[in-house]
Amino acid sequence: MTQGAGQGPEPGTAEGWRPEASGYVPGEAPAYVAGHGPATGFGTAPGFEQALEQAAGPAPHNGPAAGYEPRAAEGPGVPVTPVAPPAYDNAPPSYDNAPPSYDSAPPAQRPATYEPTRPDAPLVPEGYTPTARDLPVITATDTVADRPGPLYVVGDVHGYLDELLAALRERGLVDEEGHWAAGSARLWFLGDFTDRGPDGIGVIELVMQLSAEAAAAGGYCRALMGNHELLLLGAHRFGDTPVNSTGGTASFLAAWRLNGGQPSDMDRLEDRHLTWMSRLDAAHVTDGHLLVHSDTTAYLEYGSSVEEMNDTITGVLQRGDADECWDLFRKLTKRFAFRGDGGPQAARELLGTYGGNRVVHGHSPIPYLLGEVGGEYPADGEERTHTVEGPMVYAENLAVAMDGGVTMDGRLLVAQLPLVG
Repeated sequence: MTQGAGQGPEPGTAEGWRPEASGYVPGEAPAYVAGHGPATGFGTAPGFEQALEQAAGPAPHNGPAAGYEPRAAEGPGVPVTPVAPPAYDNAPPSYDNAPPSYDSAPPAQRPATYEPTRPDAPLVPEGYTPTARDLPVITATDTVADRPGPLYVVGDVHGYLDELLAALRERGLVDEEGHWAAGSARLWFLGDFTDRGPDGIGVIELVMQLSAEAAAAGGYCRALMGNHELLLLGAHRFGDTPVNSTGGTASFLAAWRLNGGQPSDMDRLEDRHLTWMSRLDAAHVTDGHLLVHSDTTAYLEYGSSVEEMNDTITGVLQRGDADECWDLFRKLTKRFAFRGDGGPQAARELLGTYGGNRVVHGHSPIPYLLGEVGGEYPADGEERTHTVEGPMVYAENLAVAMDGGVTMDGRLLVAQLPLVG
């Protein structure tokens, strides 16, 4: 059995024992280094075999044997005291009963079991003595990275803070106080935090808070740019500045008011909210899902990869040209690209360019996609009592709609991906 560093020979009797012949230097005795067990590679000294045959018990632990001269230590270190190798008629005494002495080597004895120096190191079979070469293997740290936590997505919120908190609690993502409670889970918001509902700024504040709390817990909470973030940014930055529109002269502020802009959100808007919104990505690929806000292929006009497309859209916002920002807003407001006979092909085109196996989007409410309503706003006398049970999978299973229609008496959706069942 191979001996490791600090281990002596196997216990047994001295009968028939002969030290190895290699390394013998006439006139030199074996040297022991304190705390490191017997030296190896020494040969047979004159009269040594007779000493073994005549020995009546263990050699003393203090002082050299008669006729032996110490060998000079190699370099500075702990002083050593040479002793004669012990000889036993029977098995050597237990090391636990030997007097503690580190000036000379104790009788060698193999430990009953290997006890790793690291508490988290794996145990080895009983009786196995690891060598110095084995130790890095059996005590190696984990080479497989921790698996990421479960993945969740949130559809359009549109200022409905109470409904959002209720949906997140139902999934165990936040506690009763609204703080992150999901550990290493991953949470993505698909955009459209403001407008139509009563507390868009409160929604943004919550997402920013959860982003910090999730990161501290080993997970993350992230968000994508929706067309209503573009609209709010434009209304704040450009106001009534005329922009070129296919429908004639328009302005961001007028469009914001027509699309459910809330004066209370504009009044509470701070620089940190504007900075946060302007830096949001437009798309992300994770676990085989292409996450975007809008069900449109207009993203393809801004880059041939997710990274290029995100950088291009961020560049548009940073340049601050009103017409360029309006064109971006108009394109990302398009919808229904994955519905109908051409829907699967449109989804394949987007996935083929950006990656992933499914497009997961918000923007178009599920009742609207299903044709149950003619628009996002009810007509005069129209009742909105639509039942949305969960996300809608369509376009030959290539697209998932996540806007449950909370603004039309639907449901604010939070779902775990991949969808099962």
